[in-house]
Amino acid sequence: MPAIPGAGPPPPDQALRSNLHDRGQRLTPQLQRVLELFERIGEGSHLSAEEVHQRLIRSDGRVSLATVYRTLRLLSSLGLLQELELPEGGRRFELAGDAHRDHHHLVCVRCGRTEEFESTSVISAGEQAALAHGFRLLECVLNVRGLCPSCAVAERD
Repeated sequence: MPAIPGAGPPPPDQALRSNLHDRGQRLTPQLQRVLELFERIGEGSHLSAEEVHQRLIRSDGRVSLATVYRTLRLLSSLGLLQELELPEGGRRFELAGDAHRDHHHLVCVRCGRTEEFESTSVISAGEQAALAHGFRLLECVLNVRGLCPSCAVAERD
């Protein structure tokens, strides 16, 4: 079949609208603002719902924290955001991306600072464990809990 000039993947907004429509949802201004915030800060930035809420309020207007929570859950279910669940009960969200898929996190248990790192040996260990138990590996994520340098110094004082 010949290529249609100018045809290609739909623009991100149109693809998002289509995906939402298929799920019985619509692209609300709040949803669009949350997604734009994550696109603006880029991959590798981890925000809590409260941080998203504060940034949206500072930038331009009112949005409830409950709406932010619902929106973050929806964007995560659509695969547009990745959710990092912290052992202390908190959650952080980051922009999802194929190039940034198998990465790991260092999480400060005191202040919540989150840093990313990559490790082929962790991925290899995940692949070996999956193979040994008959699993098909979907992702391999390691969360390392500790104290960031600032919190470690504060704890010594």
